[in-house]
Parts: sequence; C-alpha cells; structure tokens
Amino acid sequence: QVQLQESGGGSVQSGGSLTLSCAVSGSTYSTYSMGWFRQVPGRERRGVAVINGRTTTRTRYADSVKGRFTISKDNAKNILYLHMNSLEPADTGMYICASSTRADSWLAAEFIYWGQGTQVTVSS
Repeated sequence: QVQLQESGGGSVQSGGSLTLSCAVSGSTYSTYSMGWFRQVPGRERRGVAVINGRTTTRTRYADSVKGRFTISKDNAKNILYLHMNSLEPADTGMYICASSTRADSWLAAEFIYWGQGTQVTVSS
C-alpha cells in the first residue's frame, strides 16, 4: 500500500504561482511513476504532469501546461512537487497525486494509488 497526501493548494489570481506537494509513505519501493491529475466537476480526471522511473527525470506534460508547470520529486524525502507558474483560470480544479507501478504511465487507469487532492482556484 502507498499513501499519498497533497498540500499547497489555494486561491490565486491569474498570472500567479503555486507549488503543490505530495508526501508519499508506505510501500514506496513499488512506486515507479508518479503524476498529478486535475479533476473538474462533471469531467473526467486528466493528466497534468507525470514523472516516470524511480531515479530518472523523464517527464511528460499536458500540452496546456507545457512551459508553465514543472514536476519534480525529492527521493530522499519521498515528496513529489508540482511547480505551477503563469496560472490561468483554466487551471482551476482539484489536483490529485497518483502513483503507478508501471513505467511510462500517463492515463488515469494506469495509476493505482491516489491521494485526496488539493484545490487550486485561479481567478481572472
């Protein structure tokens, strides 16, 4: 079992920045890929950014956030981050941390463990 706990969400104005954190505990040895997903009411959960591999820096981003968001992880502290810059109202949603036992995961169905999420609201 892997437990994920997000923090760092909040309300910001358009153009602002936020950094989300996801603390990972439990059977972390089984975690291979980790990612951030955005959930908006009435819509399916969509991938925002994923980092693949336990020690590599292979990353993948949704087209809408490329150049603005950066995903990273601190393996020593077991924390996953999402640095978000130049935030737009379209970035509003619940941001959920997830982990997968597979390499090169991207789709939500490929992730096994999920956190509760942290809300990000961007006003214009």
